[in-house]
Amino acid sequence: MIDFPSKERLAHIVYESDDRASKNFDLALLLLILMSVSIVVLDSVEEIHANYGSLLYALEWFFTLVFTVEYLFRIWLSNNKRGYIFGFYGLVDLLAILPTYLSLFLFQTQYLTVIRGLRFLRILRILKLPKYVQEASLLTTALKHSQAKIKIFVGSVLTIVLIMGSVMYIVEGPESGFTSIPRSMYWAIVTLTTVGYGDIAPITDLGQFIAALIMLMGYAIIAVPTGIVSSELTAARLDENRQAKTPDAPGRPCPECGVQSHSEDALFCRKCGAKLDAATP
Repeated sequence: MIDFPSKERLAHIVYESDDRASKNFDLALLLLILMSVSIVVLDSVEEIHANYGSLLYALEWFFTLVFTVEYLFRIWLSNNKRGYIFGFYGLVDLLAILPTYLSLFLFQTQYLTVIRGLRFLRILRILKLPKYVQEASLLTTALKHSQAKIKIFVGSVLTIVLIMGSVMYIVEGPESGFTSIPRSMYWAIVTLTTVGYGDIAPITDLGQFIAALIMLMGYAIIAVPTGIVSSELTAARLDENRQAKTPDAPGRPCPECGVQSHSEDALFCRKCGAKLDAATP
């Protein structure tokens, strides 16, 4: 008689990764995701689609049904069904299967199944790579602290684009391809980012002079967001190193703010500056 695993055991295999069965399940799932994404990519090649389109279509539906069953299985096993369904991984799992079903009504939406690549993020949990998880956490912290500065930067760039686009619309006009302010703003964005498609170009001396200024401005602007994030990354790393050198001392909390991360010889709180109680011998 076959002894089927209990629901608790199945939930452990699906949601955890601390034993062989759990890791084997996750690695098998990642292999299926890799194969599915590869099929979608290959199907976009005209020659391959012409020769093997039917086979690739059948395989894509096979993988979609497998992932659909897995998605429903995860919902059934979850203790917090709402948390999984509306959580990050739950939404990714749902978006990974919807495009194939939508392709029955909307042409070529099946190619959106490449979003399954997001499920590779689970590899950090599966392989338990603390170094990469820690670095990802540092990057997330740096981006979060950079939000205000980046918003101001983006706002400033958009203002420059609006002004320069309007000026070029006045200077060059429809004769040079600057048929409207939105069209001129598109040119300003392309020029400011130093992409330079060349589909629109100024022909007057004044227009070319303004374009040269925007190009030079673009080289300076590109470095700004990089510097903002880099400085925040450095600050986050320094803070992490400082915390590593001052391990928590639960017996010596700050009497004012409650922070507990103080070295044994500290006299004042590292956060608020209040005097600490004497260390317990």
